[in-house]
Amino acid sequence: MKSKKSIIQSARDTLELEAAAILTVAKNLNTDFEKVVSTILKCNGRVIVTGIGKSAIIAQKIVATFNSTGTPAVFMHAADAIHGDLGMIQANDVVMCLSKSGNTPEIKVLVPLLRIAENTLVAMVGEKNSFLGQQADLILNTFVEKEACPHNLAPTTSTTAQLALGDALAICLLESRAFNEQDFAKYHPGGSLGKKLYLKAGDLASSNEKPSISPTASVKEVLIEISKNRLGAVAVIDGKSEILGVVTDGDIRRMLENNVNITSLKAEDIMGKSPKSIQRQSLAVEALDLIKKNNITQLLVLDQKKYFGIIHLHDLLNEGIV
Repeated sequence: MKSKKSIIQSARDTLELEAAAILTVAKNLNTDFEKVVSTILKCNGRVIVTGIGKSAIIAQKIVATFNSTGTPAVFMHAADAIHGDLGMIQANDVVMCLSKSGNTPEIKVLVPLLRIAENTLVAMVGEKNSFLGQQADLILNTFVEKEACPHNLAPTTSTTAQLALGDALAICLLESRAFNEQDFAKYHPGGSLGKKLYLKAGDLASSNEKPSISPTASVKEVLIEISKNRLGAVAVIDGKSEILGVVTDGDIRRMLENNVNITSLKAEDIMGKSPKSIQRQSLAVEALDLIKKNNITQLLVLDQKKYFGIIHLHDLLNEGIV
């Protein structure tokens, strides 16, 4: 078994080798890369990304990144292509084929069939003079000196280079399309990432009760309203549903600690008169920023000047916004 030091060194050597390979790919960028971006931007169809073996796995990741950043893409396995999947390629599609050597049997069978359809063929290939490189319209050069594998066999450095170049291509397309956060949210509605981009404060507040009392309500009524709605606060509103203040469970505790005679007190006597609030159309992540900044756990939500509801820190936690 290797010593701990040699294991760490082996890992470090692998990472440094792959990092150097990515830098080499960056240096090898030429006008073909710009032409690929331009071709895809002008394309009225999709980008069909194909490959075999480990390159096929990288192709799937590139497709996922394209789709999530505004470039319609479809994965086609090179082996399945010659058994019917070629039918997914339409006239306006761009085809991108990934291969380290560009000379595998599957690629040699597939490429001539791709050329028949006259789609633009982009080769992401490590050997420019390979069969694939010679047949392609445009070449994305992913040449690497050697694999991280000590036997120079297992695809490691080469697939890292493909992955990084695919990301670079996706980002250039994203920027060229002026793809913004709102666009991103449309493609990522699920999970905490999407919620940060589209979930509104009003969406959270509408799922809660809407505790409110008049300024003349007794302390007992305040306690009942706070306890009943389990939000730790109640809004004090006037006859027009406009906010006058807020009473939190913290306000109640402080009042009791001061040994105040509560029998004659009203909500207006103990309420905070400058409550923090947010408009219902504001993003939930903005509500989180306000809660953190002011070290509070509840936030009033307004519809213009009208009281709309309350959101609690727990609401944000439950939605994965935090």
